Amino acid sequence: MPDQFSRTQLVYGEEAMGRLAASRVAVFGIGGVGGYVVEALARSGIGALDLIDKDKVSLSNINRQIIATRKTVGKDKVDAAEERIHEINPDCEVRAYKTFFLPETQDQFDFHEYDYVVDAIDTVTGKLAIIEKAKAAQVPVISSMGAGNKVKPALFEVADIYETSVCPLARVMRHECRKRGIDSLKVVYSREEPRRPKSTERKAVPGSTAFVPSVAGLIIAGEVINYLAKDKNA
Repeated sequence: MPDQFSRTQLVYGEEAMGRLAASRVAVFGIGGVGGYVVEALARSGIGALDLIDKDKVSLSNINRQIIATRKTVGKDKVDAAEERIHEINPDCEVRAYKTFFLPETQDQFDFHEYDYVVDAIDTVTGKLAIIEKAKAAQVPVISSMGAGNKVKPALFEVADIYETSVCPLARVMRHECRKRGIDSLKVVYSREEPRRPKSTERKAVPGSTAFVPSVAGLIIAGEVINYLAKDKNA
């Protein structure tokens, strides 16, 4: 009798599905990118997910965040994501943290528990803290670069941070990683020049679409699944 993961098992095999079910992944930031990471991980049979985000779902999230609907507006993002995960896979263990990951909150998390870490947050200080903690624990980490103000999803690619170009956030991260002696970092980034937001506000909020952050999130999820599905002893 086919189960909900039978089509995935046809691609990876039974033993790989067991490895996915035994894995714990931490996703920091459950927004336009991170929400799609979580969705794909849950649908791929990851057995345990840690969700870290302090934001609530807002009306302006509906255009691009998979957890955002009229029903979830006002809910904590991690709660909305947890509900969705359990509707997909009731056996998935979820730990939801209603906090922003910052240098002052990082000690709440033991990175040795994780099999993979996803950085999908916006703040440079938080991103660097996640990366340093993951590197210290020798846990693989992948980091999302800028997805705002872009309209060409086909330009996303996976690269080392020192091989990136164009992306303003990647430029800052290259500089900061070099200062900290971080010699490599897997990232998903786009070579598209960001557009200028069409806003009259003095401090412009980044624009976004339904099809750009989602692609970045699904690329990240694919990297995580392909890594965790592999037999490390082979």
